[in-house]
Amino acid sequence: MFCPAGAVAGRGRSGGRSGQASPCRRREPRLRGGGLARAILDDESGQFALRAITRNPSSKAAVALAERGAEVVEADLDEAATVDRAFEGAYGAFLVTNYWEHFSVEREQGQARNMAEAAHRAGLAHVIWSTLEDTRRWMSLDDDRMPTLKEKYKVPHLDGKGEVDARVVEVCVPTTFLHTCFYWENLITSGLGPRRGEDGRLVFNLPMQDKKLPGIAAEDIGRCAYGIFCQGSEWIGERLGVSGEHLTGAEMAAALTSALGEEVRYNALPFEVFRGFDFPGADDLGNMFQFKADFTADYRGLRDVDRARTLEPRLQTFADWLAENASKIPLS
Repeated sequence: MFCPAGAVAGRGRSGGRSGQASPCRRREPRLRGGGLARAILDDESGQFALRAITRNPSSKAAVALAERGAEVVEADLDEAATVDRAFEGAYGAFLVTNYWEHFSVEREQGQARNMAEAAHRAGLAHVIWSTLEDTRRWMSLDDDRMPTLKEKYKVPHLDGKGEVDARVVEVCVPTTFLHTCFYWENLITSGLGPRRGEDGRLVFNLPMQDKKLPGIAAEDIGRCAYGIFCQGSEWIGERLGVSGEHLTGAEMAAALTSALGEEVRYNALPFEVFRGFDFPGADDLGNMFQFKADFTADYRGLRDVDRARTLEPRLQTFADWLAENASKIPLS
């Protein structure tokens, strides 16, 4: 399986080819890939072996995986030849890109094409492509409910991934299209957790109006991917989304209140206010939240919690995640 910044790839141990495996959103690929890597290594059946692919084999995360028995291989998604070498002999791959590392749709799409084409050349039996909606299927560029960005996108970090789906199909790789959702880790790493106002009280600012936001622990995305690989060809050619729970901002604030032992008030931040924040990608994220709110039925409908739980029976709820992580959320 594969993802940048701590990518994972795997191949069967024996018996032929069996499976393998703004804020600080730049950590997303490592979080997703790490969940898959740990799922493979934790599986005592030994059904899959792990190949971890990284740009930096001496990194702390890569060394930790190697110490647990993973094969660690160096590769750069921008260099097709290195991806070819990384995929050689593998059963399958988890393909993950990271727009937030460089803010370039074109570069992200180039990396995705390199992986898809390398998977085809290597003859991989199963690829999971971590994708998202191309929002232009719901909104034309002249739809004035939100601004058009980079001249041809509504939500660049979503649209770019969704646009690549066609290339993945075109190269005829046996693929599962896996749609993720809001990582609860964003409350820790991306400045999206509660903040103290001037009156000293905690406020949870989220631009979702009264709509429910599908969320998930990043670890569980990788574990759901492992569940897909374990089910063989069942999900090849299929599109599915994963989520641990769908909650309104008010419901998230109530859960935060319980976990932190202090009242947290929900503030339904206007989309245009969020878009106007002074950090890179604020307009992209503001448009993203508005897409999720405006097209909630379609967005939520793809992300079935019960189905995700069949892939990962230990799927965490928001309360479960907070029990382990509430103390890590910066409040100032």
